[in-house]
Amino acid sequence: MVVSLLLGGALTWVLVRNLELQTAQDQLDRSAQADATLVRHQECAIRPASPSQAGAPTCRLDDPIDFSKRLSDLAPTLDTGRLILLNKQRVVMFDSAGTDTVGQAIPVAASKRVTGVGEARTLLGGQIYLVAAVGITPARDPLGASYVLVARPQSTITGAAAGELVPRLLEAGGAALLVAMLLALLVSLSVTRPLRKLAAAAEDIAAGHYSRRVGIRGTDEIGTLGLAFDRMAEAVERARGIQREFLANVSHELKTPLTSLIGFSQALVDGSIKTDLERARAATVVHEESERVLRMAQELLDLARVEAGSISLHITAVDLGGHLQQQLAIVRPRADARQLALELDVPADIPPVAADPERLHQILDNLMDNAVKYAPAGSTVTATARVAGGSVEASECSSASTGRIRRVRRRRVALVSDSRYRESWRRRCRVGCGPIWMAQAVFACICSCRRQGVASRNPFRHPRLHPPRNDWERA
Repeated sequence: MVVSLLLGGALTWVLVRNLELQTAQDQLDRSAQADATLVRHQECAIRPASPSQAGAPTCRLDDPIDFSKRLSDLAPTLDTGRLILLNKQRVVMFDSAGTDTVGQAIPVAASKRVTGVGEARTLLGGQIYLVAAVGITPARDPLGASYVLVARPQSTITGAAAGELVPRLLEAGGAALLVAMLLALLVSLSVTRPLRKLAAAAEDIAAGHYSRRVGIRGTDEIGTLGLAFDRMAEAVERARGIQREFLANVSHELKTPLTSLIGFSQALVDGSIKTDLERARAATVVHEESERVLRMAQELLDLARVEAGSISLHITAVDLGGHLQQQLAIVRPRADARQLALELDVPADIPPVAADPERLHQILDNLMDNAVKYAPAGSTVTATARVAGGSVEASECSSASTGRIRRVRRRRVALVSDSRYRESWRRRCRVGCGPIWMAQAVFACICSCRRQGVASRNPFRHPRLHPPRNDWERA
């Protein structure tokens, strides 16, 4: 900023100085015409009465020595202060300032602005002078001079210009510096204020206040940064909320089996269980609940693998009917306890499907477990498999309510992974979809239902084994 002001001041000074020199040269050119008349007034031995009147052409010329004395007396009265005469070769014949310059050539060029006047900028006695020359008749001059020159030192012109300009430049520069500092302060505040808000908001978020927003908007880079920061804060707050809800759900799910494990193991340790039958029942409960905890841990591990994108599938030919029959046998004790009837509807010509047996077992286990858990007591749960185009569709149905199929497509996998999304469907369907996150790895699970009617369905599709490739990509 200061450098810019200095450069601007220097440029202004150069321009003003050149303008002043040009103005002084023009004034000097006009003065030279009047001064030449005064010189011609001194040429006659008997000078005319009027100083502005030249001598008569027929008058007797003055003596050269006396003429030089007259000129020396005339020079101080002139505006320029220095009078010089040149011969035809433009060599100095007379100088009112002394004899040091006598014999020095002064190149004179015609002026471009004043007619009949010559101009030059020359060095006289170690100092630069502005000169203006007017031609005279050599025969009428006692010294035989051809040009009358008037000279003015350049330093007096530049000094006068500096004396007038420098204070104004200092005043203008000071005002410009003050305005520039105010503008710089305003600009810096407009930039640093939102940055300080961003820094404070980042500190608040780092301290756990995830609801903090900066509210900076605009079309510039700062506004874009503020908008991106608020989006990031919303994403962090949403992720933290999902994480807290997930931990709460996991804690709730683990609480029941762990309570059973602690209770029955404590009963076995303190000997409160007396009979062998009760001990065997307690050991069975401990075993089942341990398997349940292990299964939940495995599901959490699978979920982490899905989110990390590192889950692996081993696709082979699978007998879907056999898997459904096996799963019904697994959940039958729990169904009998709730007085549920289990049915299997699988055509005899059902083809094998392309699937990962382990992942298929997990999904079928969760679907059937949820069906037995949420179906009304005394109803019928039917596991069905049928050929649907290039794939095989499997579903479980409860006779308590009617179904309305809604496919969860690939673009909704992100919603399916949200527990709140799953819970909203679970409350509406009363039949859960289990770990729907498995749909991302194996297939799209369909969870839909309607309150009134005769059936609720949880269908999903597997690609047929032949042709396995394109149909599997479309599933």
